[in-house]
Amino acid sequence: MASSQSTTAGTTRGQHELLIIGGGVAGLTAATFTARAGIETMVINDGETVLRRNAHLENIPGFPAGVNPRRFADMLRAQATRNGAEYQTGTVTELTGDIDDGFTATITGGQASDDTERAAGDGKDAEPTRELTADRVLAASFPDADFLEGFDIETRTADSKQYAEAGELGRTGVEGLYVAGRLAERYHQAVIAAGDGAEAAITLIHDSDIPFYNDWVAPEGYWTDRGREVPPGCEEIDPTEQRARQEAAMAAMQEYFAAPHDQQQRTFPSLVDDERNRLDWER
Repeated sequence: MASSQSTTAGTTRGQHELLIIGGGVAGLTAATFTARAGIETMVINDGETVLRRNAHLENIPGFPAGVNPRRFADMLRAQATRNGAEYQTGTVTELTGDIDDGFTATITGGQASDDTERAAGDGKDAEPTRELTADRVLAASFPDADFLEGFDIETRTADSKQYAEAGELGRTGVEGLYVAGRLAERYHQAVIAAGDGAEAAITLIHDSDIPFYNDWVAPEGYWTDRGREVPPGCEEIDPTEQRARQEAAMAAMQEYFAAPHDQQQRTFPSLVDDERNRLDWER
């Protein structure tokens, strides 16, 4: 399904196959998997993820000496974008609909894309509003779950944080609506959020109409030399393509780590004496 957008009376409407609410570790990991599988994916993120407030990540597989959290977050978003995911900012204040007629998210603030200005509000001081519709929704927006109130999904509040009940493999009791990451009350670790986002995404892919076996890239002949077809979602690549991808991966990593990240971590919002939650170096 191709996406489309229009603007009338200050409200932007767009149609997508999948809306992911939350652009943290779980949401962006899920977006990488769904976009690679060919599902037209839109990520909506409100503000800054908790990940960026960390000083250093020490327990991420593949980074023996750890990694800068803001660098890691940048890489997550770049990976999702590279695979075809789109990205907007704003707060989802309401979610309605079902799998049959599609879901509609009401969004305030933010931007419809990196290249467009905010949609105009109805009044001078009105908060910009837009709507996005999608066939399926994956929620990974910890600690906010208010937009799930209209659905038969159990939520609970603990220490001002909201959690939503997630069933098997990220499914909820509402067909077409999934929950992942910290919002699903998983352990508060980046690698666990990534794994849970990936699991929910693969579940969603299996629930869709897209043929899918696994997200594997195998050497040439892995299946075909045994007289088997390459399974859906997989591919075989020859030595030349293997070398090209390896060199591209090395170049990308060298670029990412050529210099220290130029953004400082943000402290907890309540500790910042600025109404826009800016640090001194941002003002």
